[in-house]
Amino acid sequence: MKRIILFALLGGAAFAQGRLAAFSTGKALGNPQAPIRIELFSDYQCPACKQLHDETITPLINNYVNTGKVYLVRREFPLPIHSHALAAARIACAAEQIGKYQQVCDQMFRTQESWTQSGDVLGAACSVLSPADAKKLRELVSASQASQTVESDLRAGQNEKLNGTPTMIITKVVRRYPVAGPVSYAVLSRFLDSLQ
Repeated sequence: MKRIILFALLGGAAFAQGRLAAFSTGKALGNPQAPIRIELFSDYQCPACKQLHDETITPLINNYVNTGKVYLVRREFPLPIHSHALAAARIACAAEQIGKYQQVCDQMFRTQESWTQSGDVLGAACSVLSPADAKKLRELVSASQASQTVESDLRAGQNEKLNGTPTMIITKVVRRYPVAGPVSYAVLSRFLDSLQ
């Protein structure tokens, strides 16, 4: 009897750990075993990316990612036409290292117009963090890991032959559907439902 209880406790702990890992708050969200995978290539200085983020991504996370239907992988794809996009991408990747990706991502899109004009992307990102986390972020931004992550995401986008941002690559089994532009949540949800 003791073995059964111990097994149940250990199994429950492992399940809880697996569930926690599957629903992270970093660049990848949801269950990696979900039937649909979406890779979202985005640029923080892109107005169309801001529109997609503000109008579509939150309900997508709530209704599809958190329910196990979609695995969302967010990728940085800073466009050279945007003078602060590369810095913003590095900041986002550094924020992931301290577990603050979503907070920083939301803040950069929320304040896009302001930091685009001032150039103070790091200040905008740090404004939603505690002083201790802001200090860590400032240190990590110049480290090589953030740059390597951005470079890896850029290569992935180039391999997809992206023409712009935002672009989603939606995969169901072996079928791949590239979707460019700021798609409304209503249109995206109808498409995702048709894949079920």
